[in-house]
Amino acid sequence: MTSKELFNRMGMDIRTCELTKQYRVAENTYPVLKGVSCEIKKGEVTIIQGPSGCGKTTFLNMLGGIDVPDQGEVRVGEFTPQTTETDLSRYRLYDVGFVFQSYNLIPGLSALDNLQLPMTVAGRKHSERVERAHALLQLVGMHEKASKKPDELSGGEQQRVAVAIALVNDPPLILADEPTGNLDSKNGMIVADLLCSLAHDYEKTVVIATHDPSVGSKGDQILQMRDGLIVADGRGWNH
Repeated sequence: MTSKELFNRMGMDIRTCELTKQYRVAENTYPVLKGVSCEIKKGEVTIIQGPSGCGKTTFLNMLGGIDVPDQGEVRVGEFTPQTTETDLSRYRLYDVGFVFQSYNLIPGLSALDNLQLPMTVAGRKHSERVERAHALLQLVGMHEKASKKPDELSGGEQQRVAVAIALVNDPPLILADEPTGNLDSKNGMIVADLLCSLAHDYEKTVVIATHDPSVGSKGDQILQMRDGLIVADGRGWNH
């Protein structure tokens, strides 16, 4: 399976307008986003930086349809992920690939079977699932360990499998939340380079929230967040 067959869905431009979000805990209300507006371009890596608690994860959740804003709007291409739960579920399955700090692999399944699971949910045929899973494991350098279960893989290997899982349904949008947070510097760069190649080689829209300056330096656009707001929006070293 060629890369063109693996990836034929290009990324989508994103625009957010005055996003606000607050959470209630017991009697207290905590504002997390306080009016976040920005533009994110397809074919680029957008880095979100800022201290813990500044709203990075909540912002990613808005882009990915995991959560919806109290006010404001997210527009991903022509889609607004603030519609019915049915539309949101379909959006998360087909249009968004998530990569988290924790690898989120199913312990009892091999790497190959972990990749096949979301394709099964999406209704792909068995032969297509197997072919696509093998091709994606080859892409991330994990083909020789396709039969290994998560506890037989290192942290870096598990995260590479997690990146492959994020790509199984060829999503236009890749969201990564601290994807190198549990990795050493070598494996962190392998994962970061994989994510960047999705934007630069396959024109996906890639958004990475990270504390890691080495990962941050790879961004085409850098969004600095603080206290629920974007306080700086600039171009990265690549521009």
